[in-house]
Amino acid sequence: MPALKDVVDLLHTWYPPATADGWDAVGLVLGDLAAPVSKVMLAVDPTEVVAQEAAAWGADLLVVHHPLFLKPVHGFTTATPKGRTAATLSRAGCALLAAHTNADQAVGGVSESMALALGLTDLEPLLPAPAAPLDKLTVFAPVDSAERVRDALAAAGAGELGDYEGASFTTAGEGRFRPMPGADPTIGEVGRSEVVEEVSIQVVLPRGRRTAVVRALLAAHPYEEPAYDVVEIADPGTASTGTGRVGTVGPMTLRAFAERVRDALPATAQGVRVGGDPDREVRRVALCGGAGDFLLDRVRGCDVDVYVTSDLRHHPASEFLEHGGPALVDVAHWAAEWTWLPVLERRLAGALGGTVSTRVSTTSTDPWSFRV
Repeated sequence: MPALKDVVDLLHTWYPPATADGWDAVGLVLGDLAAPVSKVMLAVDPTEVVAQEAAAWGADLLVVHHPLFLKPVHGFTTATPKGRTAATLSRAGCALLAAHTNADQAVGGVSESMALALGLTDLEPLLPAPAAPLDKLTVFAPVDSAERVRDALAAAGAGELGDYEGASFTTAGEGRFRPMPGADPTIGEVGRSEVVEEVSIQVVLPRGRRTAVVRALLAAHPYEEPAYDVVEIADPGTASTGTGRVGTVGPMTLRAFAERVRDALPATAQGVRVGGDPDREVRRVALCGGAGDFLLDRVRGCDVDVYVTSDLRHHPASEFLEHGGPALVDVAHWAAEWTWLPVLERRLAGALGGTVSTRVSTTSTDPWSFRV
C-alpha cells in the first residue's frame, strides 16, 4: 500500500505544479504524507457534499480539479462552506489534492481527456506551452584548453538536453590576433600577430543560468580576453502540452457534432448551446476544458470549424460569430472537466497495480439544478 507522499509524487509527475498558472493554488492541501493510501476518490469540485461522499466511502485521498482555497485565508472554520469541507475531510482522515491549471494543459489532462471523449484524433495543443527559455553560447578556445572549458561549462549547467548532459559541439579552426601594448597574452608577444589552432565550442543552456555559465567560462578560459557570444533561442512551438486541444472529427454536420458532444458529456440542466449554421460541415475542432473565452482570438486565427468550451459570455460570443469564422459550442463547465476523471482513474489504477481502490465521485457539482 503506498504512502500519501508516493501518490502525491506520482500525480505531480503527471501534472507538475510548476506548470500551473501563477495565480493558481495547486498541490496537496490537507494530509499526512506518511499516511497509507488505500482508497482514492476523484471529483471536479471540493464541495461539502463531495467531502461527505469521500468520508462515507472511507477515502484516504480526494483528488479534485478545482482548488479549495484559491485565495489566501487566515483560517477555515465550520462557519464557512470551505471550512466545513476541510473539517469533514480532516475528521475522516482524508487528504485533499488539487490539480487545476497544471492538469488543464498536460498530456492526459483535462482538455486532452475531453477531446478523446468527443472522439477527436490527431490531437495537438491549441496554444502550445512555451518551451523553457534557452540560450546558445559559442566560445573559441585553444585546442589544449578545450576540455577544461567544456567541463567548466557543464559544471555551471550548460549542455543539458533532455536526459543528456555535457552535450556540446566542437569545430576546429584558426584563431588570429595581435596583442597590443597593455595586454598580457597567454600565447604570443605584444605587437606580433599570432595564429593559433583553436576550436569553437557550442552549448545550449537555460537562460536563467546565463550569468553563471559565462562567469564559469571566463574563469576557466586561458585567454585574457576570450571571444564568445550568447544568443537567445526562439521557442520552436512544438510542445506536446499546452492549453486546449485541436483535433479532427467526421466529417459531419454541426448539428450531428453537437449531438455527439451532448452524448459524450454528463447531462446537465444547461445542456449544449450551439452558435452557427446547423448544416455547416465540421472536420477540425478546437476545444478548451473549462472556461475558454480567453482563447477566442486564438481560435479565430486557426483553421478549425468549431470551438467547444464553457462559460461563453454574450458579447464575446456574439462578436466572435460576427466574424464568420468557426461555430461555437458551449457546454457546462463541470461536465467538460468531468471527462478527465475516468481517464485519471484508469491511469492511477494502472500505475498503482491494484494496491489502491479508486472511485469517481457520483455527485454532480454543476451549480444549475433545472431549466424552465
